[in-house]
Amino acid sequence: MGNDNRILKVGKGPIEIRDALPEDFPEVLRMNQESVHFLSPLTMEKLERLDGESDFHKVALLDGKVAAFCLAFREGANYESVNYQWFQGNYEKFLYVDRVVVDLSAQSVGLGKVLYEEVFRYAKESRVPIVTAEIDIQPPNPVSLKFHEKFGFTEVGRQEVYDGEKVVSLQAARIKS
Repeated sequence: MGNDNRILKVGKGPIEIRDALPEDFPEVLRMNQESVHFLSPLTMEKLERLDGESDFHKVALLDGKVAAFCLAFREGANYESVNYQWFQGNYEKFLYVDRVVVDLSAQSVGLGKVLYEEVFRYAKESRVPIVTAEIDIQPPNPVSLKFHEKFGFTEVGRQEVYDGEKVVSLQAARIKS
C-alpha cells in the first residue's frame, strides 16, 4: 500500500484519505457490521489478515473521525472470497474492490465516490487495467448498481453465493489511460 495521504474538499468540508491503521480497525468493524446485510461479516482477526493481504486499504476521515473505508486486493492475494476467486480465475491482472463502507451518519456526503476515485487513481498509477467488484442483485441493491455504472462498471458474470441466498453481478471497469 502506498503511503499517500490526501486532503480533499467534499460536501461538508475537508476529507482526509489515508492508509488504514490498526487503531482504525474498531471503527472499520463497527461500520462493516452496520452494513453487514450487503457485506460479509468481519472479525478483528479476519480484518487483520485481510489488511495484510490487501493492496489498498484506505479510510476517509470526516472531521477527524473515520467515516468510511475501502478494502481492495490485487491478483494473487491469499483471499478465500468466492467472488475474488472468480475474478482470479478470469483475469490476469486486476484490482478487486472487496468492500467500500460509509458510516450511516455520513451517507450522501460523497465519501464512497471519493474512495472509488482513489481506487481508480491507484489502479492507474499501478498500471492495473481493470477494477472489479460485485453487486448484490438478489436481494437487489439498485443504489450500488447505479453508483458502479457511473464508474463504468459492466457485468462480466453472475454467481450464487451463500448457498443460493444471494446472487451477485460480477462487474469490471477498464482503466482509462
